[in-house]
Amino acid sequence: MNHYLKFDDLSASEYGYVFERAALIKRKFKAYEKHQTLTDRTLAMIFEKASTRTRVSFEAGMYQMGGSVVHLTTVDSQLGRAEPIEDSARVISRMVDIVMIRTFEQTRVERFAEHSRVPVINGLTNEFHPCQILADIFTYIEHRGSIQGRTVAWIGDGNNMANTWLQAAELLDFKVHVSTPSGYEVNESTAGVAGKISAGRYQTYSHPIDACHQADLVTTDVWTSMGFEAENETRRRAFADWCVDVRMMAAARPDALFMHCLPAHRGEEVSADVIDGPQSVVWDEAENRLHVQKALMEYLLLGPMA
Repeated sequence: MNHYLKFDDLSASEYGYVFERAALIKRKFKAYEKHQTLTDRTLAMIFEKASTRTRVSFEAGMYQMGGSVVHLTTVDSQLGRAEPIEDSARVISRMVDIVMIRTFEQTRVERFAEHSRVPVINGLTNEFHPCQILADIFTYIEHRGSIQGRTVAWIGDGNNMANTWLQAAELLDFKVHVSTPSGYEVNESTAGVAGKISAGRYQTYSHPIDACHQADLVTTDVWTSMGFEAENETRRRAFADWCVDVRMMAAARPDALFMHCLPAHRGEEVSADVIDGPQSVVWDEAENRLHVQKALMEYLLLGPMA
């Protein structure tokens, strides 16, 4: 049984299969052809953090695959009443076929998975967001082909997205240029890449425009992630020079793409003329959460299919 808690939980060859399967599933979706390989399977979705794209993509995806969904939050379940997460895992995993959790500390999803009888998917934690990077890379492949050997510029906070990009770069053989304000750097130990990044695979830059130089993809996230709202004003001041604008995109390759995991704050981490401009693929990126997660759930439950 495989869980999907961090990006490096799958191998490069497994990702090759998942991306191919996602492309097939998306083609069938666009042609209104049914793809119901998960008939009679049940997904439990557990939300301890608010969600739009994660909830819609997983819930719609499971229904489209022929399965059903149980939606749980800390408000309407014992998870919010101090029941140990290990006990919740033991019970819930006896009643459903697969679980997706969107929560705070990575240790919570890991503790749940340790006591689960069924595959567990990380829908987002403070430390990692593997499903989003899965969709981002699939989107890049759709538009530009293989990401191997390419350069991704990460501009902004050294957060869960940055951590996951670093894991992906090591696994799928591309480069990441990271530029963060002082004090908001990536924690290599948390990312799980300390001492493992190959020479030239990961480079940091003091100035964001330097990180964008000759990049194939420029991407960012909000300055204040969920759970850090008390730091909002401090972060606004610290990140003032880390707004992805037309100057940064001009420093990248002429055919560079722009991505953002959303929701976006125009005029803060990205200018309106970039996110709404011709290099932006954020809407394809958002939609692709649906398709890659369908492929992921299918793979975790059924393995490779002909």
